[in-house]
Amino acid sequence: MATKYSVDPGAPDQPYLAFWRERHVCTLTTPRPDGTPHVVPVGVTYDPEARLARVIANKASAKVRHVLAAGEQGAAVAVCQLEGKRWATLEGRAFVHGEPGRVAEAERRYAERYGRTPSPNPARVVIEIELTRAMGRG
Repeated sequence: MATKYSVDPGAPDQPYLAFWRERHVCTLTTPRPDGTPHVVPVGVTYDPEARLARVIANKASAKVRHVLAAGEQGAAVAVCQLEGKRWATLEGRAFVHGEPGRVAEAERRYAERYGRTPSPNPARVVIEIELTRAMGRG
């Protein structure tokens, strides 16, 4: 059921998209094996054309382990950011990818949004979230 805060993740309005292009620390919520939520601060990039959100991470991190533990169907996750009365949440299925091209694209987008290139990390992977829902108020 759509609410007044529902957003099409593939076609957000301009204020919502502009909010996702500003520099904000976000949170990523992943399910632990026992089902409880694991919430951590992350940098997130949003690509509505591809219906993806991306998070760069170390392959040994808990967030990566949680996504991998979900298996081939991916993990149900959410990323969120807020500032004052503006807030935005993206939800979907997360998958971990280590292919150099995918990681490089995630790093490029991170540098564009956050204004700094991530330091080199040979253990870096990207968590790609295939978006199924978006909501908020940009």
